[in-house]
Amino acid sequence: MSTEEKSAAPRSLAEALRVRDDVSLAALLRSRPDLITPVPTDLTQLATRAGTRASVVRALERLDRFALQTAEALAVAPDPASYGELLALMGGDEEDPAVAAALPRAVALLREQALVWGADDRLRLVRTARELLAPSPQHPSPTGLGPSVREATAGMSPGRIQEILGAVGLPSTHDSVSAVSALGTLFADRRRMAGLLAELPEESREVLARLMWGPPYGQVTHDPAAHLRALLDRGLLLPTAPGTVVLPREVALHLRAGRAQRTPEPVPPAVEAAATHRPQVVDATAAGQALAALATVEELLKEWDEGGPAVLRAGGLSVRDLKRTAVALDVPEPVAAFWVELAYGAGLIASDGEADERYAATPAYDEWRELPPAERWAHLAGTWLTATRTPGVVGGRDAKDRTLSALGPNLDRSAAPEVRHRVLALLAGLPEGASPVEASVLARLRWERPLRGPQREQRETGTGDARDDDLRSRIARWTLSEAELLGVTGRGALAAPGRALIGAPEAPRPAAEAEPEGPGDKLPVHHHRMPPASTPPTPAERAAATATAARLMAPLFPEPLDHVLLQADLTAVAPGPLERELADVLGVLADVESKGGATVYRFTPGSVRRALDAGQSAAELHAFLARHSRTPVPQPLTYLIDDVARRHGRLRVGAASAYVRCDDDATLDEILADKRAAALGLRRLAPTVLAAQADPAALLEGLRAIGFAPAAESAAGDVLIARADSHRTPPRAAPEPVPDGPPAPDDTLLAAAIRAVRAGDLASTTPRKPGPGGGEGGGEGGAPGGSLPRTGAAETLATMQAAVLTGEALWIGYVNAEGAASQRVIAPIRVEGGFVTAYDHTADEVRTYPLHRITGVAELADDAG
Repeated sequence: MSTEEKSAAPRSLAEALRVRDDVSLAALLRSRPDLITPVPTDLTQLATRAGTRASVVRALERLDRFALQTAEALAVAPDPASYGELLALMGGDEEDPAVAAALPRAVALLREQALVWGADDRLRLVRTARELLAPSPQHPSPTGLGPSVREATAGMSPGRIQEILGAVGLPSTHDSVSAVSALGTLFADRRRMAGLLAELPEESREVLARLMWGPPYGQVTHDPAAHLRALLDRGLLLPTAPGTVVLPREVALHLRAGRAQRTPEPVPPAVEAAATHRPQVVDATAAGQALAALATVEELLKEWDEGGPAVLRAGGLSVRDLKRTAVALDVPEPVAAFWVELAYGAGLIASDGEADERYAATPAYDEWRELPPAERWAHLAGTWLTATRTPGVVGGRDAKDRTLSALGPNLDRSAAPEVRHRVLALLAGLPEGASPVEASVLARLRWERPLRGPQREQRETGTGDARDDDLRSRIARWTLSEAELLGVTGRGALAAPGRALIGAPEAPRPAAEAEPEGPGDKLPVHHHRMPPASTPPTPAERAAATATAARLMAPLFPEPLDHVLLQADLTAVAPGPLERELADVLGVLADVESKGGATVYRFTPGSVRRALDAGQSAAELHAFLARHSRTPVPQPLTYLIDDVARRHGRLRVGAASAYVRCDDDATLDEILADKRAAALGLRRLAPTVLAAQADPAALLEGLRAIGFAPAAESAAGDVLIARADSHRTPPRAAPEPVPDGPPAPDDTLLAAAIRAVRAGDLASTTPRKPGPGGGEGGGEGGAPGGSLPRTGAAETLATMQAAVLTGEALWIGYVNAEGAASQRVIAPIRVEGGFVTAYDHTADEVRTYPLHRITGVAELADDAG
C-alpha cells in the first residue's frame, strides 16, 4: 500500500462511516434502527452507538448463519485481516468454491451493518463484536478454537518458552517475544507441522483430534502420561491454569486444514416439498377451512353474547373456563385458546370493565358481522399475521413460574409476526400447490436466524443433540397449524388468498424449474433465495394486501343459502352457509346438533319456547319454516310449535314477591297439588291468582321445570318479550402488537436523520478560526475540537451582528430547554429582541434561537468548505 493510500484508509469506524454515501448510510440505519433512536448528533456518535454491546448483540443475532460464521472467523483472525486470510479461514486449504462464491456477500453485509470496516486488505471487526466472538476461557468461541500461541503463553516463564523451542527443533532466542513468534510461525507452516506431528505417538494424535473441533480445553494431572507429556513438551498443548491445558489456535487450524468452521454453510438449506396438490384443490380446501373459521368465531361470540367468563384477578381466562369453551366449540383446548386469542386480537371480544368483570363481545363485533364473509375472513387473517400475542404458549409457565392463561398477560412474543410472515414466504417460494416438509422449514429458519447459546454450540461442535424447542421453531410449527385452521393454507400448501395476504408475487410453476442432475448443476431458484429485507410493510401496504386477499377469497366461498331441509325427526339440515337473517332466526328456533359440511339443527320444546319468548308467534314461525324449507314442513314439527304456543303465556308471573295468575283456575289447582312446586312457597290469593315466596325469575324457572310454559308480565299486565340481551363492552381498541425493538424507519425519517447527522458532523469537524485565547472557538481559553465554544454575551452578540452583515457562517454551541447541548453551523439572517434568526445547516432549515441559550460562537476557517 502506498503512502497516499495508507493516509486515505479510514483509521476508525467513524471515518469509515464518514466516506459512505447516503444510500449506504440509509441501508445501515434501516437494518439497525436502534442507531437512530434518538437521532445521533454526528457520525462520531453514530459510530460510538454502533459499537455498544446491546446494539452489536442485536445486530449479530439478526445475521444469517454464513454471515455470522464470517464474523466468527474474523474474530479469530489477525486484526486487521486481509480478505485472502479470511477466505483461507472460511474455505480451508481445499478452497471450497461455494464458500468463495458466498463470502463477498457476507462481507458486504457485515460492512453494511457497520460490524466490519476497512478495505479488503485491512478488514477490522468492530471491537465489541470481537470481544463477544473471540475465544476466552470463560466464553469459548463458537468456532471451537482456543487462544493463539501468543495469548496462551502470556504468563509463561521465558525459560519454559526456550525449552519448547528446543523440543521442536528451533534455535533459542534472546527474548520471549521472538521465541513466541517463531513458535507461532512453525505451527502455521503446513509442511513443518506435518513432520512434527508425524513424530508423535498415536495416542498423542488422538488427544489432538478430540480437542481439534472444541472445546479446546482439557484436564491433566500433575504427572501427565507420556503421550500427554510429548504434547506439553512441544507446546502443542499449553497450560492455562493448574491442571488445565489448551490447544493453541494455530495447531487446531493445521489439524482442521485451515478451516475456522467445522461446517461452513454458505448456501441456505432448501425448503423441500412433501407433496404437491392441484392449486384448485388447495384453494377449495382453504376456502372450506376459512368458512369453518368464521363459523367457529361466531359460535364463540354467540356463547359469550350475554356475558362471557369472568376475568381472573391477574387477567385472562381460568383453566376451567377454557375447558368449557373448548367443549362448547368441540375443539381441543389449545385450539380453543387460538380462537379466543384471535377474536381478542381482532377486537371482537374484550373485558367489559364492570365491577364483576367479564369478557363480552365488543361493538366492533356487530360491525364485523355485517361485512361480507371474505372481508370478515381477511380481517381475522390479517390480525393473525401481525399479532404478537402467541396462543401456543398458553398453559406454559412464565419467568415467575406462573401459568400463562388465555387472554392473560405475558403472551406477547415480539418475534411472532416476523416468523409467521417468513414461514408463509418460504411456502410461497415452493411450486404452486406444494406443501413443505416441516423439518426443512425449521432448518431454513435456523439458517436465517441462527440460535445463540448452548443449543447452537452443541449443534456446531457436535457435543450434543440439537433441540428443536427454541421459540422461533415453536412459533414456526404453530404457524403451519394455525394457517391451516384459518384457511391461509390448504392441505399444507399456501393458497392464493394466503399468498396475497403476505404480498407475495404469483406462484412459480413447477415446469419452470428443473432439478439438478449433478453436483455442478445449478440449484432451483428458490433454493438460493436469500432472506428478504427486514423492512416490515407499511399500514397502507398491509391494508392493500388484506383487500387483495379478500377479493381472491370471495369467489371461493359458496353463495349463502336461503333455505334448509326440514326432516320428520324434528331436525333441519343446512347444506351450506346460510344467509345472515335465516341463520339468526334458525339459531334461536333450534339448537345446533352437529357441524361440518352441512349443519344439523334440532327443534325442541325449549328451543321453540325460546323463539316465542323472543316475540315470535306460532303463525310467524309456521310461515318462516314454510318460506325457507325446500321440503314440506313435517307434521311433528307443526304439532310441536302449536303445542308449545298453546301453553305459552297462559300463566303470568309478576312481582309481589311474585305471583301467578291464570284464567283457568284448574291449572292453578294442578300447580298447587304438584309436590315439585312446594319449594316455590305458593298460596292462593284468588281463584285465578297464586302468590309465591320466590322472585319472578326463580318462579318462571320453577314452573318451566315442572312442565308449564309461563310468560312474564309487566306491572301493567302486558306480556314481557324476554329477548336475550346481547351484552356488549364499551368501545374497545384491539391490542397493539409489541414491537421487536425500535420500529423500522420510513424513507422520510431516514432522509431527515441522515441530513441531521451529516450536518452535525459538519458542525463538529469544520475548522474554526483561532480565538483570542489561542484555541479554536475563541473566548475563555478557546474550545478544543468537538467541545462547545465559549464566549461572553457581548462577544456573542457582536459576532452575530457582524455575520448578518457579511453573510458568513458561524459555529455555535446551543443548549435547548431540556438541557441537551449540541453544536451547530448557522448563517445568521437577523438579530433582534434577544433572538437570532438563522439558516441552520445542521437542520437544513431556518430557525430562531434565544441568544441566552447560545454558549458561544466561533468563526469558521477560510478553508472550511
